Amino acid sequence: MHLLLIVKWIHVLAAIAAVGANITYGIWISRAAHAPDELPFVLQTIKVIDSRLANPCYGLLLLTGLMMAYLVPIPLTTPWLLTAIVLYVLAAFLGVFAYAPTMREQRKHLETDGFEAPGYKEAARKGNLLGILVTADVILIVYLMVVKPALWG
Repeated sequence: MHLLLIVKWIHVLAAIAAVGANITYGIWISRAAHAPDELPFVLQTIKVIDSRLANPCYGLLLLTGLMMAYLVPIPLTTPWLLTAIVLYVLAAFLGVFAYAPTMREQRKHLETDGFEAPGYKEAARKGNLLGILVTADVILIVYLMVVKPALWG
């Protein structure tokens, strides 16, 4: 089997795992909000899924994506690819420096202050907003990867 096809297969599987996992977080949290006793378990499970599945798959996506660009070959300055790379960096930055700290804060407030506390509610609101933002960013990257639109000339 041709190396490019193997790398592409791994890339697609990593995308399914990473994006698929992230898309479920809102459902997990929404359901747990109706059963606050389950919320600590849900938030801890999201942390585990992020650290053991989604984030490693995002790293694998970067590696396999760069490998494919080299194997095809396609310049990293190709508009749709460059835009996707910039969006990837943005998603990583938001994930590391905004979403992860917010989730830590949310778990901390839940443990110390409880579900009804203003600190928890504010962290949860911020986490939801950041989750939506990062998910939209990643969905846009998937669009660029699949459609490969001519963005500029």
